[in-house]
Amino acid sequence: QVQLVESGGGLVQAGGSLRLSCAASGSIFGLNRMAWYRQALGKQREFVAYITSGGYTNYADSVKGRFTISGDKVKKLVYLQMNSLQPEDTAVYYCNLRAQGRPDYWGQGTQVTVSS
Repeated sequence: QVQLVESGGGLVQAGGSLRLSCAASGSIFGLNRMAWYRQALGKQREFVAYITSGGYTNYADSVKGRFTISGDKVKKLVYLQMNSLQPEDTAVYYCNLRAQGRPDYWGQGTQVTVSS
């Protein structure tokens, strides 16, 4: 049973920074990638960034240059460093894990609120 636990969310002023963490536990075989998604109130969940098992990263256009995803494969951790936060970044941020032949795993989410 794979579990993902996010932490690091909170309230920050516009222009500030936060660092989200996601810890994965359980047996993970065929890890493909880990990712962050977010869902603002009243909106659909959207992709933010991912990092593959080989270290390749990809970002949504809205966060490029401001957010950085990184990971520690041995410790099964993934981070999202968020700089220059804006009110439109306010959302619940979810950790996602994709492994071959398995449905995606999701964390419970962590709230990020950016005040103007």
